[in-house]
Amino acid sequence: MEAITLLIAVVALIIDILAYVRSGGMRDQIQQFNSLTSTDLKKQIDLLREKTADALDRLEKVVRKTEKGE
Repeated sequence: MEAITLLIAVVALIIDILAYVRSGGMRDQIQQFNSLTSTDLKKQIDLLREKTADALDRLEKVVRKTEKGE
């Protein structure tokens, strides 16, 4: 019974790998990364920093309100 389970798992793994390779695999991700210019990347990083700062600011306000309530 364990041998059948192992065989099924190996076959499923092979099918998954074939589907991944057929769909483009890492090629698409590498092309996307290479297509970004340094200014686009800098803009994305700045946007991410702003969003993170806003989220932390909101979290701080919520935590401080709960501290006052205790």
